[in-house]
Amino acid sequence: MTRTSRSWLFVVSAVALAALGYWAWQRFAGSDLPAGIVSGNGRIEATEIDIAAKTPGRIKEILVREGDFVKAGEVLVRMNTDQLEARRRQAEAEFKRALIGVETANSLVTQREADRKAAIAIIAQREAELDAATRRLQRSEKLVMTNTVSQQVLDDHRASAGGADAAVNAAKAQFAASEAGLSAARAHVVDAEAAVDAARAAIDTIKADIEDSTLTSPRDGRVQYRVAQPGEVLAAGGRVLNLVDLGDVYMTFFLPTTQAGRLAIGTEARLVLDAWPQYVIPARIGFVANVAQFTPKTVETTEERQKLMFRVKAQIPEDLLRKYIEQVKTGLPGLAYVRLDPGAEWPARLQLVAQ
Repeated sequence: MTRTSRSWLFVVSAVALAALGYWAWQRFAGSDLPAGIVSGNGRIEATEIDIAAKTPGRIKEILVREGDFVKAGEVLVRMNTDQLEARRRQAEAEFKRALIGVETANSLVTQREADRKAAIAIIAQREAELDAATRRLQRSEKLVMTNTVSQQVLDDHRASAGGADAAVNAAKAQFAASEAGLSAARAHVVDAEAAVDAARAAIDTIKADIEDSTLTSPRDGRVQYRVAQPGEVLAAGGRVLNLVDLGDVYMTFFLPTTQAGRLAIGTEARLVLDAWPQYVIPARIGFVANVAQFTPKTVETTEERQKLMFRVKAQIPEDLLRKYIEQVKTGLPGLAYVRLDPGAEWPARLQLVAQ
């Protein structure tokens, strides 16, 4: 083929591609739309939820298959809990032991309180003996001056008074020891009660782990795919299933700066899917990205700023989703139409919406 022929073929091909592009733009970009209504190509998406194991363990059974519809609270997966059950029994045994420890500590407190009372009584007794010995000594000291009593009697009374004083000091020391013993016993009670609380908390934690080993669906939805199979061992946070939340379905599409800048949250929208072009689905704008996609590296001119494309979500009403839940599928392409001007009239082909 000559160079001239190749050039001619290139020109013909370019013209054909341009014509095809113009037809596609006319067909899909909504050139027949009235002023105030714009459109964009998009795809149906939904919030995805990972069903994962909270604690490490082996998958015992998976009760659903890919594509199954599930309800909120429905049991999806059961993990093996043999080790958790063993840990629970051990924690319950520790709890019983801790309760016995509290009883023992309280008994020791009772004993130490009795010792303290006895020490108080002994102090009173020794102080009474000291008082009597002191009085005898005082009398003897007066009588010895008149030779009524002998020096030996005086010395005996002095020794008795000194012994009584030492006995009082000993009783007070015993009382201080009983006080210290009582404080230690009370501290032991606090420690034993803390051990009871710790054992109870350990039981509650293990019970929570056992309950979390039964994985349930947090929302109504559809099982999209399995990540693991029965018998596999998972780490903490290991995924088992992936769900699609069919109560949160939307179409994601893109609009240029001039259109996205005028778009308000809650703006009325209409969706038309390629699979069901005869149905018009009502929607509301629920999200407009604050960061542009397809952004050039530098944006310095007005022309370049027009190239900025912003991601937009058109939310489908929940009641409509519940009504047609069997037909809801993610990934379906289509067109989103948005009414930027509240006074603009929807075209006839977009006025009859699904109910």
